[in-house]
Amino acid sequence: MTPTGPVALTVGTAEGFAGDVVLPLAPTHPATHGLLRLRLTVDGEVITACEPLVGYLHRGAEKLFEARDFRQIIMLANRHDWLSAFGNELGVVLAVERLMGMVVPERAVWLRTALAELTRVLHHLMFLGACPPDATGPTPATHAASIARDRLLRVLEEACGGRVHAMFNRVGGLSEEVPAGWTGRARSVLGALRHDLAPVDTLIRADPSFHARTVGVGVLAAATAAAFGVSGPAARGSGLDFDLRRDEPYLAYGELTVPVVTRSAGDCQARFECLLEQLHVAADLAVECLDRVDQVRGPVNTRLPKVVRPPEGHIYAWTENPTGINGYYLVSRGTPAPWRLMLRTASYPNVQALSAIIPGSRVADLTTILGSMFFVIGDLDK
Repeated sequence: MTPTGPVALTVGTAEGFAGDVVLPLAPTHPATHGLLRLRLTVDGEVITACEPLVGYLHRGAEKLFEARDFRQIIMLANRHDWLSAFGNELGVVLAVERLMGMVVPERAVWLRTALAELTRVLHHLMFLGACPPDATGPTPATHAASIARDRLLRVLEEACGGRVHAMFNRVGGLSEEVPAGWTGRARSVLGALRHDLAPVDTLIRADPSFHARTVGVGVLAAATAAAFGVSGPAARGSGLDFDLRRDEPYLAYGELTVPVVTRSAGDCQARFECLLEQLHVAADLAVECLDRVDQVRGPVNTRLPKVVRPPEGHIYAWTENPTGINGYYLVSRGTPAPWRLMLRTASYPNVQALSAIIPGSRVADLTTILGSMFFVIGDLDK
C-alpha cells in the first residue's frame, strides 16, 4: 500500500472490540519489511477511534549497538529508515565525533552535506511516487518519480557502491573520495529534476481528482503535531516552522540559506505540497554543495587508530533527517563499543499522531492519510 510497509486493519463496533475481525490490507508474511496494525472503531463508513499498534518488527538495534564496536554500529544504524540510509549513518558518526572532539576535513563536510540532500531528494521521490496513487490510482506522475529516482540512485551508487544502503560515512569523514567527474554528473541529474517531475507537480498542485481526496482530509492541527512531537514535512504541513538545518545548523548548513517550506491547512494536501517543494529545495541545496566540493581540496577522512575509543561521557546529537528529526543519545565508558546508544526516530511520533488524525475520517480516506504522514516501519520498530 505504501513504501512504509503493510498495514493490518482491525475493525470493531462502537461499543467495543468483541470478536475482532482482522482485515489485512496487504501481505503480513514475516519476510515483509515491517507491519503496522491499526485498531479502528468504525460507525458505518466513519472511523470514530484509532489505536496504532506497533512493535511487530522487533529489530532490537539499540541493544545490538552495545555488542558492536564504533565502526560496526554504522551498518546497524544505516537500516532503520531504509529510505534515508545516509542520514541514519550521519547522526551516529556526528555523535561519536563530537564526543571525541574531532574536526572533520572541510571537503568531507561539504560532501556529507551534498549526499544528505541527495538522500532527501531520493526519500521524497519515493513517497511522491508511491503514495498519491493510493488516492487517485496510477498516474504519469508515478512513472516520472520512479524514473527520476532511478537516475539519482545511479549517482549515489557511483559514489559509494550502494543504491539503498550507502555505508559511506565513517567516524572522521567518508570511506573514500568520490570518482573523478562525479560532482558534474550529479549536478546534471539534479538540474534536470524540475523538468523531469513536471507530471508530479501537476498532480500535487492542480489535479482535481487528487485534491478531492486530499483537501480537508486527515487534518493535523499545529498544537496536536507539536504535542506528539511530529516533525519533518508532516509537521510543516501544519504550520510548524522548524528545521534543524536552519535553526541549529550542523555540517555545512550554517553557510547555506535553507528555505523552510510550510503550509497552514494541516491536511493531506498540505503535507504533500510541503514534501514536493522541500524536494526542490533539497535539490538546489545539493547543487550548491557540489559547487563547493569542487572548490575545496584535501582529504575526505581522518586517520584513526585501529580501535576507536571515545572518552567516557555522554552526548546527544540530532539531525534533520528526510522523514523528520532524528536524535542520537550516546553514552561511552571509554570502551570500543557504546555503553548505550538510544535513537529518537521521526517515524514513531508521526505514527502516534494517527490516533488524533484518523478519527472522523472515512475508511476510504485511510490509505491517503497514512501515505501523507511519511513514516517507515523499521524507523518505528527500531
